[in-house]
Amino acid sequence: MSNIPTITLNDGNKIPQLGFGMYQIPKHEDAVKALTQALNNGYRLIDTAEVYQNQGAFQEALKNSGVKREDVYLTTKLWVSNASFAKAEKAIDEDLKELGTDYIDLMLLHQPYGDVYGAWNALAAAKRAGKIRSIGLSNFYPDLYMNLELAHEDKPALNQIEINPWFQQTNDVKFFQGRDVAVEAWAPFAEGKGDIFNNEVLKEIAENHHKTVGQVILRWLVQRSIIVIPKSVHDERQKENMDIFDFELTREEMEKIRHLDKGGSQFFDHRDPAVIDDIFGESLKQLRDSE
Repeated sequence: MSNIPTITLNDGNKIPQLGFGMYQIPKHEDAVKALTQALNNGYRLIDTAEVYQNQGAFQEALKNSGVKREDVYLTTKLWVSNASFAKAEKAIDEDLKELGTDYIDLMLLHQPYGDVYGAWNALAAAKRAGKIRSIGLSNFYPDLYMNLELAHEDKPALNQIEINPWFQQTNDVKFFQGRDVAVEAWAPFAEGKGDIFNNEVLKEIAENHHKTVGQVILRWLVQRSIIVIPKSVHDERQKENMDIFDFELTREEMEKIRHLDKGGSQFFDHRDPAVIDDIFGESLKQLRDSE
């Protein structure tokens, strides 16, 4: 690995606390270039997904970088259209082939829709077979998580959810960490929404530490024991995002950031029926029609 700290999951496996996210890099050559660069810059946690359409970049970037497979922590996610036992079972094997690896370090249910229990059973079976080392969730609220935990023997190791200064999810983070489920943040910079990089509070804190606003946000997450996977295709920004372990935010600074919370998603509400139909409806229909 590198000098990035790790978090021990409830199954005993360790995950780096800072990684590289591959969301919104669908073009193969761009994904290969960005990922090769990230590996060369020291990133060892890589986060992709079926729906990102860039899983195929992994084996090529790994070869380009010269980094050993066993030194990389690879995460991918099962999409809604594969959310049943039979579909997930098939998809896992297809993912392994596309990724060019014989195991996945962490596989998540990407969304809490479809035949969640069937898909979860498939992930658990793949874990027992050695195809996956840890299994977890993405975008699950505490109530949905509890239903899954109570109904199944295999406990999720991690839940990946939206967390940024505008949407801090304090209660949910406390809930999951209190049940020994690691929390991972997607969209840590809220994709720039609300002019986040020019926020006066964050800029003042950044100046105090001779850091950037982006580094302050990542440090804020790390100090909350949250795993974070920022994405950048730019070499200098990738290096900047890694450079967050030589300073610490004070209690007062953490408190100032806490007051920036707007209490709502910066993207969409996963519980809104209209949103579910609009964003995930087609994938759910594909799942239904294929069963």
